[in-house]
Amino acid sequence: MPNDKPRIKPIIEAADSLSLGISMVVAVIMGVGIGMLLKRWTEEPWTLWIGIFIGVAAAILNVYKAYSKQYKEMQDLAKEPRYAIKKQLQDDEDDEDYGEKNY
Repeated sequence: MPNDKPRIKPIIEAADSLSLGISMVVAVIMGVGIGMLLKRWTEEPWTLWIGIFIGVAAAILNVYKAYSKQYKEMQDLAKEPRYAIKKQLQDDEDDEDYGEKNY
């Protein structure tokens, strides 16, 4: 059994790779569901807004997490030598000599 692959890991990776738009919609819908549940339990109409707020906050958190993940990947990519364009441009500028012309 030590060679068995974990079953839950592909599911987590698939859920993580959902598009950002879908995850935002799902978060808001879940928040509305929570709000409707709170409204039903407390019989207060304003508790629906608590759920909506929770859903919107979760959607914003999803955007922030996606941005942080992409930013980290871009920083890691920028450290690779083959993508170091800024360094290549600086090296090219150093090669050119704009001093005296020797003909």
